[in-house]
Amino acid sequence: MTETVTRHRTVHSAHPAYRASEQVAAHLQQLLVDLTDLHLTGKQAHWNVVGTNFRDLHLALDEVIDAARDFADDVAERMRAVYVVPDARSATVAHQTSLPQFPATEVDTADTVDLIVSALYGVAATARRIHDDVDAEDPTTADMLHAILESVEKFAWMIDAENRTANASAPAQVVV
Repeated sequence: MTETVTRHRTVHSAHPAYRASEQVAAHLQQLLVDLTDLHLTGKQAHWNVVGTNFRDLHLALDEVIDAARDFADDVAERMRAVYVVPDARSATVAHQTSLPQFPATEVDTADTVDLIVSALYGVAATARRIHDDVDAEDPTTADMLHAILESVEKFAWMIDAENRTANASAPAQVVV
């Protein structure tokens, strides 16, 4: 015997104080995609890095992966809070990412450093590019961008230092 349950729906009408515009929605979607790709790129690197200082880089990649995953979740949940539907399906991420593709082979630690730093700066570039538009419309969401930028740029600096030579390699120091 099958029972049919009929649910009577009433019209639900929420009156949020703020709803994201199409522009902010698109900006947050791009950041979500790039953060999701950073997480996946980090895992690919984590599994396939080999060479000098392997263990340290392997562990540093774990930190990047965890942060990227957490930030992606924060962005997606913020999107829902401002009435935007996030899309981080694999096909969407593959199609919309602005990050460079990581190799499908083993990668030397020095090359992995350069590739991961490039991906980190790619996420930072996206966050910086969208910041002013987001801030003009929703300073609360812009605060999330600040936290993401602070963390991602710190990871980039710390990991990039692995390949640098003191006082002899870029980035040049800013003198004030």
